[in-house]
Amino acid sequence: MCRRPRFTWQLFVGFGTEPARRLDAGRWRTGWSDSNRFRICGIDLSRITTSELERRQQFVTPLHRAADAYLVRRGTGKTIIAGYPWFTDWGRDTFISMRGLCLATGRLTEAGHLLEAWASTISQGMVPNRFPDHGDQPEYNSVDASLWYVIAVHEYLRATRTEAHAVSTARRAKLQQAVISILEGYSAGTRFGIRCDSDGLLAAGVPGMQLTWMDVKAGDWVVTPRIGKPVEIQALWLNALALTGVSDHRWRVPFQIGLRSFRDRFWNEERACLFDVVDVDHQTGQCDATIRPNQTFAVGGLPISLLDEKQATQVVECVEGQLLTPLGLRSLSPQEPDYVAHYLGGVLQRDGAYHQGTVWPWLMGAFVEAWVRVRGGTASAVAEAREQFLPAFEQHLQSAGLGHVSEITDAEPPFTPRGCPFQAWSWVNCCV
Repeated sequence: MCRRPRFTWQLFVGFGTEPARRLDAGRWRTGWSDSNRFRICGIDLSRITTSELERRQQFVTPLHRAADAYLVRRGTGKTIIAGYPWFTDWGRDTFISMRGLCLATGRLTEAGHLLEAWASTISQGMVPNRFPDHGDQPEYNSVDASLWYVIAVHEYLRATRTEAHAVSTARRAKLQQAVISILEGYSAGTRFGIRCDSDGLLAAGVPGMQLTWMDVKAGDWVVTPRIGKPVEIQALWLNALALTGVSDHRWRVPFQIGLRSFRDRFWNEERACLFDVVDVDHQTGQCDATIRPNQTFAVGGLPISLLDEKQATQVVECVEGQLLTPLGLRSLSPQEPDYVAHYLGGVLQRDGAYHQGTVWPWLMGAFVEAWVRVRGGTASAVAEAREQFLPAFEQHLQSAGLGHVSEITDAEPPFTPRGCPFQAWSWVNCCV
């Protein structure tokens, strides 16, 4: 029988790319049998090389060590695996996960290498969404991966402003050019109907393609096509314009036009929240009022909140009241007719449930930041959030993929974990 060594689970709480604060979240206590010879699961630690011990000591908590599992080699560089056991490296997942795996944990060198490597893959203003398991041709079927890349670049450059982490002139220029290539490509128009419309908002989508993170396609069935102007895509687009506009004034007017249109066109007065998609199927004025978690990104999860205080608070109240569960947000409100409570059945049944109610832990970080923001971002609000939202994740770390966070859970109690037991962007909620 394997004896468990003494260690402390520690959750990290922080927002943006500021240094995370450590929270002791529980302990496993088991004494060592011999102070001179340590054995864990039959491994004699006294025989581990000094260099290996030094490497392991760099990961100061179990969560740091868990993060290392997702950073793997690709060719001569590194990449981020989206999840185990069946995901490879996905663009969207990489740039979302990087904020926790690399920036919040101080792995700035790895972050720089990753971003520079992905810059070389840009085509027609887009970074790939996925590298296939076999073959070398990347797939570009995503509207948001490129925008998440822009956000990741800006947060990386912000985290490396100090002299100790200064970025080389060549790398900075390459990353900034990559950002401009994306914004210019999206403004002029690129694959799959992705283009900046006359109202300053980003339109995207063609029949038969799934371009947002709600990306299930079973045969010819695209479960959540979301063609038009999806709400979180606008949040990403406007944040990308605003952040880039700080140093490149060309993007300031497009941001102002887009922000005005967003506030005018996305507010659903009847339900006191945001529409999920406007100009559905590129039909002007057609709106999807379905209650989904995507509106959260207009308030939290990104550097800039797009709503005034009253509307931001109403969005958070809507999401908290209809979508919040202990381990994440439901992908669809139980009040909607297509809601599915459990991720069960055959392939078609599971695909049909994947974004139709199933809970996604990766969304929790954006929600918690939104929740704190509408409370003024005070220290007391952060402390209250920590107390209210972290215990369920603490328990989950010891109940499914040990030390990690699952990809999804059922939408109703007991919120059974499903999908990948080891998911990078879910794990990030413990450190950002």
